[in-house]
Amino acid sequence: MKERKGPPLEEADGIIEGRNAVIEALRAGTNIDKIYLARGETDAALGHIASTARAKGVVVVEADRRKLDGMSRTHAHQGVIALAAVRAYVDVEDLLALAAERGEPPLLVVCDELSDPHNLGAVIRTAECAGAHGVIIPKRRSAGLTAIVAKTSAGAVSHLPVARVANLSACLKELKRQGVWVFGADAAGDRVLYDADLKGPAAIVIGSEGSGMGRLVAETCDFLVRIPMKGKLNSLNASAAAAILLYEAVRQRG
Repeated sequence: MKERKGPPLEEADGIIEGRNAVIEALRAGTNIDKIYLARGETDAALGHIASTARAKGVVVVEADRRKLDGMSRTHAHQGVIALAAVRAYVDVEDLLALAAERGEPPLLVVCDELSDPHNLGAVIRTAECAGAHGVIIPKRRSAGLTAIVAKTSAGAVSHLPVARVANLSACLKELKRQGVWVFGADAAGDRVLYDADLKGPAAIVIGSEGSGMGRLVAETCDFLVRIPMKGKLNSLNASAAAAILLYEAVRQRG
């Protein structure tokens, strides 16, 4: 009988499998990024896990058993897998407070549904290197602060705070009310990146790998800026686009 292979060990770090293990992690106050429950299960124990998790603000996602089987290392997940977060999330106000503490205009990166953890890790690494004050991600349809993201960030997650919000458009509107200008990266933007003034309080929005920014998020931006494309391809990897915008902000800020 051929042995089934699980995910690479470095990617499996932080996976908590099975009902008792997940319940104990919740009880112990472990930072949990997300909990996956088998879709269609009506088991009382799984219901208890879901209600306890939601009460603690943990994102709960229903998934096909095949997805859980693919994530599992033990192949005995009992219909529930939790992904531990490598550090706690902060509030958006904490990011603004950090900028004020440094005496600098806020420089934030907002990731609109980046589902690839390697992309998110690369964005966090670049943002930390560029001196940004934090990254903002949505609670759903996004990678979180998992072990894969931590590894890809080369340790930057230990130094750069990440906020997670329920509604990205509402978050951007609140940032605007607090004097932060919102710049969305968009291939069809009405101005070239280099014509944007990134010296003041700025939030740079990077869209998802496939479809870019969502309509509501794009409509909330103050400016849609494009990166000049001289080759035959018309788009860049999300983390590469973030790097270009961030370092233009670094250049302008001197």
